[in-house]
Amino acid sequence: MNLTDNCGRPLLNLRISITQRCNNRCAYCHKEGEVQRANRSAELMSVGEIVRMAKIAVSLGIARIKLTGGEPLMRRDLPEIVSGISAIAGLRDLSLTTNGLLLGGGMAKKLRECGLKRVNISLPSLNPETYHKLTGGKLEAALEGVKAAIEAGFCPVKLNMVVLKDVNSSDVPDLIEYAGRNNIVLQLIELDPVNVGDEYYTEHHRSLDEQEAMLKAKAVTVEKRPYMHNRLIYHLPNATVEVVKPIENTDFCMHCTRMRITSDGKLKPCLMRNDNLTDILVPIREGASDEELKKLFVKANFLREPYNKQ
Repeated sequence: MNLTDNCGRPLLNLRISITQRCNNRCAYCHKEGEVQRANRSAELMSVGEIVRMAKIAVSLGIARIKLTGGEPLMRRDLPEIVSGISAIAGLRDLSLTTNGLLLGGGMAKKLRECGLKRVNISLPSLNPETYHKLTGGKLEAALEGVKAAIEAGFCPVKLNMVVLKDVNSSDVPDLIEYAGRNNIVLQLIELDPVNVGDEYYTEHHRSLDEQEAMLKAKAVTVEKRPYMHNRLIYHLPNATVEVVKPIENTDFCMHCTRMRITSDGKLKPCLMRNDNLTDILVPIREGASDEELKKLFVKANFLREPYNKQ
């Protein structure tokens, strides 16, 4: 069974936020669109509940799952979550988005052994002062995490760089060079207005048109990902760069193939909205059958629609 919404968009990807706790404080973080942060003293969903949600999703043809947060590595039971999900028959891909600060010390290798296939690591700058200003963390620890991910054999390792006007936009060439030198992929991400104040967005939002023009001029080939918002991948002579431009982008929305599960157990059809959520955690705790849970996914999929319409 495969789910398709009323606009003909298949549902292929699921992002599960397993915590809203984080050891960084990035002002630009969209927190997967969640309005309220979870209780910092406790996780709301257990390993078993998360794995069961993932199993229901895969049974409906959602074969690619990404674990997000917050910072997923803040959960000590992350290896158990990864092991449980990776064992699901029919799963094609299991990945993680992280700031990388806790990937060292053998954790990256352990997660790889548990079945994690890919990682996206947030790295807004290679300048220690800029990195600390944006995240509150230490660049050295993040770079150690990148190194650990590479050595663990994740393929690919991707760097997520949110480009901010007058803050880190001039760092893009350095990140491209760093990505190429380490044989990893750089994702340039345009700031979106979710969970950031209007003033911050106005001050720091910068269109990626200029960056794309530069990449197009240097690219050997350009690839389009039809099942990932039609985003473009620029293959440069010595590096690979993806560009994520979600703002007021009808092409992005019309080719969206994902759904989210919030850290408090709600199915979220769209990053930009919180008025169409479907609770799945409460039914699980009340003894709902797999068939009943599948119907909740179907209901949530029915509510999917492009936020920016053509």
